[in-house]
Amino acid sequence: MWPRRQGQWLVLLRVALVVVAMVTVLLTDFPPSYLPWAWAVVFFFAVITAISAALTLIELAHAARTRARALLIVGDGIVAIGIVAVFSYQPGEPYRALYLIPIAEAALRFGLVGGVLSGALMTGSTIVIDALGPGELVWRGAFVRVLVGMLAGIVIGRLRDGLSAERQVAVARAAEAERLRDELAQRADVLEAANRAARALGSSLELDAAFGAFNRELRGLVPFARAAIVLVDGDIATTIATAGRGAHEIFPPGSSGPLEGSVLEQVLDGRIVVRRNLEDREFAEDELLVELGLRSEVVAPLLLGARTIGMLSVSRAKADAFSEDEVELVALLGRLVATAVQNIRAYEAERRRVEELARLSALRADFVSLVSHELRSPMAAVIGASRTLQERWRLLTAEQRESFLALIADETTRLADLVADVLDTSRLEAGTFSYRFEDVDVAEIVLDAVESAMLMQQDVEVVASVNGTLPTIRGDRARLRQVLGNLIDNAVKYSPEPGQVEVRAFAADGGVRVSVSDAGPGIPPEHQARIFEKFGRVDIPGSSKPGTGLGLFIARSIAEAHGGTLEVSSRPRKGATFVLALPAA
Repeated sequence: MWPRRQGQWLVLLRVALVVVAMVTVLLTDFPPSYLPWAWAVVFFFAVITAISAALTLIELAHAARTRARALLIVGDGIVAIGIVAVFSYQPGEPYRALYLIPIAEAALRFGLVGGVLSGALMTGSTIVIDALGPGELVWRGAFVRVLVGMLAGIVIGRLRDGLSAERQVAVARAAEAERLRDELAQRADVLEAANRAARALGSSLELDAAFGAFNRELRGLVPFARAAIVLVDGDIATTIATAGRGAHEIFPPGSSGPLEGSVLEQVLDGRIVVRRNLEDREFAEDELLVELGLRSEVVAPLLLGARTIGMLSVSRAKADAFSEDEVELVALLGRLVATAVQNIRAYEAERRRVEELARLSALRADFVSLVSHELRSPMAAVIGASRTLQERWRLLTAEQRESFLALIADETTRLADLVADVLDTSRLEAGTFSYRFEDVDVAEIVLDAVESAMLMQQDVEVVASVNGTLPTIRGDRARLRQVLGNLIDNAVKYSPEPGQVEVRAFAADGGVRVSVSDAGPGIPPEHQARIFEKFGRVDIPGSSKPGTGLGLFIARSIAEAHGGTLEVSSRPRKGATFVLALPAA
């Protein structure tokens, strides 16, 4: 098995040198006084070798390992000096060069300092041996030894220091490269996660579905206690999506508030805002967020190019809980959210436009069908009656002629009402519907409308009830009479024969209310909003009546122009009650 550590190589080398030293001592004919010292040197060398072998088996701390290496170098130096000393009786012995080995070893281990120090000690020791030996000290040779030893220590130590410095630089560069690699991998992971969040936002053009998918990805990227997306429209901030704590209680989707004084105002210039402690209560909404247990928040602008359309806020329960990387990530997500939200808004606007066009197209078709039918029936009746009168005037009795003339009058009145409704609707849409406001007695209008209804027909009884004294209102007498006439006519039309329509007027809530109740088939709840739309009609099986669906649209428009309302309450087969509410003057 090959040695796995550098110290094991040195142990093997020392063992080999111990064997060589023992063989050399055995084969050398030492003077009697030198032989014990030679064996002492070999024995000391063997002890140093055993110590170095033991040290290779022990895990030492860095400082202890450095001291052990220094002691072993000192031991090697003593062995080298000892060998030089025991062979000093031989002139020109080759073992004198062994003094260079501890110098090289110290220089390799400890650099320039170790090389200079060991060089000075080893060369000094050789000079002392020469001075105490049997021969004479040759100063020229001693000088050369000192020069060579010191140069060897300096050169090897300097090279070692240079290599050590380069190694440290290489290690630092490797560590930097590894750090950059890890950072690059981390950023790649973040970008991939951000892309997943972007894909989640683009997974649906429905805001709730898209934001739900985005939240699931966001929790893995930047864990949060609450997240919200808020859009800005002029001076108004509108929440379009929330998740986490208080999502449906505090600033729920659809809620709006003033932009001034809110944190959104701070991000309109494109800056990201890091709120390290919400308990500082810098903005009006902070009080509510703190009550939810939130303490820190990152607010990123939703940027479309250089324009801010809103903000993405991410909150946590701990103060100062966001790292710089998370802040940077939230800022990146703000741009992704802005693009996705803009796409969803564009889709929603286009969808509403398509639905409105489809509705208008259906209304136009209904209008054409209704008007053509409403026009055809009275015109056919008028034409038929007039031709009959023209062709058979002399053959008809007086009563028959009166009957045909009454039919012509009724149908032409019906045509005139139809044309008037169409013209009124057109003027309402164009904003040219005129009013003449004055002080009006509603009781008088109610009684007049009921009296007219009774004169026009006798099949359904119309009764009026005025409770107490009614406050005067400010309105257009003719237009209000038109509203009540329409409501009473509808009630009479849908009431069974014989039946009764009740008209009540009473003071309420600082104004006047007029209710018109019938005992007709009623209006299903799901269709009650439709009857106030333009051309809105509800076909009830067994009770279909002619009409254009414009009367209630005009009536509600007139009521709203007076600052009032027109509502209906009804149940199937229980009749309907229309309530006109008008404010007092």
